[in-house]
Amino acid sequence: MHIASSIQKVVCQLLLLYLFSCSVDGETKGATQLTNQNIDLTLASHELVFINFYAEWCRFSNLLQPIFDEAADKVREAFPEAGRVVMGKVDCDKESAVASRFHVTKYPTLKVIVNGQPTKREYRGQRSVESFVEFVKKQLEDPIKEFHSLRDLETLDDKKRIIIGYFDRRDQNPEYTNFRRVATNLKDDCQFHVGFGDVVSAMHPPGWSKSHPIVVFRPDVAISHENDETFDGKLTNFDELMVWTQTKCVPLVREITFENAEELTEEGLPFLILFHAPDDFESIKDYKAIVETQLIGEKQNINFLTADGKRFAHPLHHLGKSQSDLPLIAIDSFRHMYLFPRFKDIYQPGKLKQFLQDLYSGKLHREFHYGPDPSDNNAIEGGNDDGSRKPTTPPESTFKKLGPSKNRYTLLKDEL
Repeated sequence: MHIASSIQKVVCQLLLLYLFSCSVDGETKGATQLTNQNIDLTLASHELVFINFYAEWCRFSNLLQPIFDEAADKVREAFPEAGRVVMGKVDCDKESAVASRFHVTKYPTLKVIVNGQPTKREYRGQRSVESFVEFVKKQLEDPIKEFHSLRDLETLDDKKRIIIGYFDRRDQNPEYTNFRRVATNLKDDCQFHVGFGDVVSAMHPPGWSKSHPIVVFRPDVAISHENDETFDGKLTNFDELMVWTQTKCVPLVREITFENAEELTEEGLPFLILFHAPDDFESIKDYKAIVETQLIGEKQNINFLTADGKRFAHPLHHLGKSQSDLPLIAIDSFRHMYLFPRFKDIYQPGKLKQFLQDLYSGKLHREFHYGPDPSDNNAIEGGNDDGSRKPTTPPESTFKKLGPSKNRYTLLKDEL
């Protein structure tokens, strides 16, 4: 088995050399041309793959091409070691299957693949050689902070979700290799910390070998009801560790910021948002608890979010509210915004769920346009004196404006 494995490694290395042999005067130049034949091996054999999806007929693609190629040369110089990073390019007309696989319809599109998995965000930064190189360097920074004393763990930010690894050594350690790969993929969602050797030996339960690695999830205790949890699977299984960590690091209720709003809107689900004062952790705790106990069955239909009401003052103004009205809850359907009448009603079982049901059924939309239904005992106060509905106009969505522009690239292919 050992000989077969060694032969397989040699074959893979030779194949990689063949696939990436796009050279001029004996030196590799520009971004690596990726095709349906070599893209899977490329993704599997590199920590980071940065891909330019282009079309020859696209003027913007042609403008970007030499910039991206020059950046690829500089990245190759900065990271010559095998398996770290490759900047690639895909001709979407010749490789339509690859373009479809990555849902590319606009050109040029720049996607980032980490350990074989597409990141949630496409690259939307400045398109210059310097910016591309800096972006790659940032992506390849070590996502894990090492601690040298257990006391260091007492000073970690309790408002962050944290994954802590305890290992006997760093080198020649498949468990730590998987831990680092997971950290690279989820560094935007969790903080990762690690300790080695004697520093962490005291953490092992009685009867456990000091060489037995441990991985623990620590929730954002300042705004969560969760307790620490230890991973009980196999650390040698990357997929198993990845799924567990992703479940812990990507919570049911997420915070929306100006930095992540675009990726959240791209998920296409309406927002149920708690707007809160910056220091109001109790409302966040209660909202999360209610969502997790009463609304978990709705997670396929709604994005549950919290928002700093000070930072997102504009949506509040759109709703006719200000910071003095916090906390409050609203739905943004990407068409209109609907205000939950009374925040304190979230403590009545079923009230918040009914609010969502009214969105699905179209009742919220009807009531905002035509006034409350007179036959509804729970209707929001309003209407004309004769009992007829009083037409109103719901505020337009503000969060859809934070989504990606339809004109971000050139024309859609099907618009030609």
